[in-house]
Amino acid sequence: MPELPEVEVVKKSLLSKIIKLKVKKVKVKNVNLRYKIDKKSINSLKNKKIISIKRISKYLLINFSNDITLISHLGMTGRFYIEEKKKILKSSFYYNNLTKLRKHDHVVFIFNNRLKIIYNDIRKFGFLMIAKTSKLKNYTSFIKLGPDPLKNKFNFKYFKEKSINKKIKIKDLLMNQSFVSGLGNIYVNEILFKSKINPYFLASNLKDVDIKKIVKYTKNILLKAIKHGGSSIKDFHSFDGAKGHYQEKFYVYGKTGLQCSSKDCKALISKVVISQRATFYCPNCQK
Repeated sequence: MPELPEVEVVKKSLLSKIIKLKVKKVKVKNVNLRYKIDKKSINSLKNKKIISIKRISKYLLINFSNDITLISHLGMTGRFYIEEKKKILKSSFYYNNLTKLRKHDHVVFIFNNRLKIIYNDIRKFGFLMIAKTSKLKNYTSFIKLGPDPLKNKFNFKYFKEKSINKKIKIKDLLMNQSFVSGLGNIYVNEILFKSKINPYFLASNLKDVDIKKIVKYTKNILLKAIKHGGSSIKDFHSFDGAKGHYQEKFYVYGKTGLQCSSKDCKALISKVVISQRATFYCPNCQK
């Protein structure tokens, strides 16, 4: 599943291509995504101009004129690609095979310069939904979200106040979207390794120095991941078809049985399952 860095990469890619463009037509090929597409509401984008593109947690928000926002969540395999004059110019795909690629096209946005943006989703866990821009603060899913980890609100004070009585594993706390939004399994593993904190450690037992390290490395790792185009574990590609490269920088994720990358550490990376998620850590550095 794309996590915060990957969604941020998609946002920046869309900004570079479709900002200020006007939708000429919307073609809905399949309404059956995670939530059934309302054809009438999504067709309201016709003749509307894109004003801005933003990200909230793992959600993409494409804001149009006339107080209309297209909310998109990529789910497990959702992605956008660009097409012009019947030729695919930029893509973010699993397949080189065009037939398979077309099979999973669900919505096509045609712009006034003959450019198309196509939403494709193999497993159909993503969604596209129309909302009023002026009422986004009241959108149920956003109300429940914790602060964005790259924003100033996610700081030592906030972390300590929210974790002081949490008798849960630190891994589970960081994965909780109501505590901090946008983090997923990949980056939480990496953050805890750099912070030298065992994933089983109870959040309520964290010392101030531990909290400061988690906040610091959360921001550092996410920014580096964005800089490197995100992480392409199985199938993520950016909007221009390029794979992310941050997976080449991983310390522990997916490295079961390999020697720890820390200087002078001879331990091997272990894999356990916490809350049904694969968890990777160094038993020596993260005691």
